Amino acid sequence: MSLLKVENLTLQFKTDEGLITAVDNVSFEVNAGEVLGLVGESGSGKSVTAKSLMKLNPENAVYSPESSIELNLDDQKIDVLSLTSGQDLKPVRGGSVSMIFQEPMASFAPAISIGEQMVEQLMLHKKISKSEASGISIEMLDRVGISDASKRFKQYAFELSGGMRQRAMIAMALSTRPSLLIADEPTTALDVTIQAQVIDLMKDLIAEFGMGIIFITHDLGVIAQTADRVAVMYLGKIVEQGSVRDVIKNPAHPYTRGLLNALPKLDDLDTPLTPIPGDIPSPLERPAGCVFHTRCPVSEERCKQSVPEYEQRSGSHKAACFVTATEGNLP
Repeated sequence: MSLLKVENLTLQFKTDEGLITAVDNVSFEVNAGEVLGLVGESGSGKSVTAKSLMKLNPENAVYSPESSIELNLDDQKIDVLSLTSGQDLKPVRGGSVSMIFQEPMASFAPAISIGEQMVEQLMLHKKISKSEASGISIEMLDRVGISDASKRFKQYAFELSGGMRQRAMIAMALSTRPSLLIADEPTTALDVTIQAQVIDLMKDLIAEFGMGIIFITHDLGVIAQTADRVAVMYLGKIVEQGSVRDVIKNPAHPYTRGLLNALPKLDDLDTPLTPIPGDIPSPLERPAGCVFHTRCPVSEERCKQSVPEYEQRSGSHKAACFVTATEGNLP
């Protein structure tokens, strides 16, 4: 049984301009001990999808009746979208589900020490004393590789380097021993050496705690090192998903190939970067048919009129593209 099962998730926002679709009929699963990479450009709907798993989207968010988010824990099955009160939502907001945000400085309160915030969170989710919570917090800071953890525990976020703040955020997210960890671009603001350390740390934590992880990023290079499976999002839709090896070695959607072509090639420094032409459309102006057809190099007339269904390529590898479904993989 999957740790997390998302089916037909459609999310719209009420605005003065009307309903805006941010997530469109998204389905995926995450198993315990597995990393699912969620990939796409800014504006693809990755973070909105992740926040839906904890019902953290604003009050103007509207979920379709068909949407389903099911969290399967050892002792219970939770229908996330049916939860309404703050008390009911505790298990999916820092308890069994934790989230690492992209910028720790925006997540830590600047006038409260790192330790105070960690202790407050632990006491909110577990029936333990303040001294026990302090001990767990210091131990977790130490385990994520922060030196002199008892000293850092008393410091404020602005006193720590970027890498240490990110590690402190990871320690805070893991202190409740969650079953599912959502990491929203946790390495984007870090230099490459700290990036590698954070990726190695997350691998160690999976091995130790057996948790499931949703790793959100725009960087397929990071996903190749981190994830077991990958789902590629564009304008609120998952256009391709499968094992990392299948998706990266044999991309079956033009958007996935575009993301791969945009990566720098260290073995051939003379090769120019190949960006995807055009810009991602505004959610207010969603194209009819395949949402990628306005930027697609192999688009046909049918792509402008009809929405392609998922086609099985091999094993769990699926993609939604008319052209590659009939002509094989992209050249």
